Amino acid sequence: MTTDNDASTGSRRRPWHELPRSVRRGIEDVLGATVAAATSQKGGFSDGLAARLRLADGRRAFAKAVDADAAPAIAAFHRREGAVNGALPPGVPVPRLLGSYDDQGWVALVFEDVDGALPVQPWREDELARVLDAMTGLARRLTPAPRLDSGDVSPRLGGWARLADSPRSLAKLGVIAPDAARALDRHLALEALLPEATAGETLTHGDLYPFNVLLTGERVVVVDWPHAWTGPAYADLVMLLGSVALSGLDPEPYAARHPLLSGVEREAVDVLISAQAGFLLAAACSMDSADAGTDPRLEAMMTGLGRASVRWLSSRWNGVGRGRVGLG
Repeated sequence: MTTDNDASTGSRRRPWHELPRSVRRGIEDVLGATVAAATSQKGGFSDGLAARLRLADGRRAFAKAVDADAAPAIAAFHRREGAVNGALPPGVPVPRLLGSYDDQGWVALVFEDVDGALPVQPWREDELARVLDAMTGLARRLTPAPRLDSGDVSPRLGGWARLADSPRSLAKLGVIAPDAARALDRHLALEALLPEATAGETLTHGDLYPFNVLLTGERVVVVDWPHAWTGPAYADLVMLLGSVALSGLDPEPYAARHPLLSGVEREAVDVLISAQAGFLLAAACSMDSADAGTDPRLEAMMTGLGRASVRWLSSRWNGVGRGRVGLG
């Protein structure tokens, strides 16, 4: 489903031939054909299989699978992703779920194969314009949010309070993101407004970074939906613009002219930018680089994106001064 053009993505993929025979058979049963070839994909960060499959009858598909005992959190994400994809209305630009396999030990999802590529990073202007344009239609199709049998989840936002309560994490923050550490009180004040800032009626992707976007000749396809939550229509846009800051571009002109942010209070956007940085940096600061279980690429991605969001927010503060914090 993805192509490997981003060296900053994860490094914990498992090839097709390493899956238990029962899991491979289960995936083939979903497809109704045997797998002739499997090409592992490196886009993204989750453990387990992520492979494009070529079937003996010539068809193609994409499969992801994980050992639930070895990676229970990823297995839970896979199960919820299946539930979310099944609830998305027609016309939403996502890969069609063909079926799933779940023996309680392994969880696998099988999707239609999308012949697309990840956006080039740093962002290219033409590709960024395509994705930003597509986000307006995506938000409209998902408002009001479809009902999910799996229920809603908390957004992957916020983390400043956890950082403040952990001397070890706070010390690491001072090393990897000193600007954020110096502005901790301001971020904590914004985080207190997060419940109000995340209210809304749109199903948002919740992890909308370039490694979850595929560009085909005609479409912008959004993949990997386990973190979907219901909130404001512009939440995914703010998240994506954090990756624009990471590319060395100023996100502010894109934010200023995007229709999803028309009429949105400036402080509400500040809360989401800060909360995004807080989630990423809190996660990075909780990781131990000396631990063999830590994925260094994931830690580097979270640190880079978190620092980029902090820089974007700092530039907004410097542009308008440090007035009151509030949404009213």
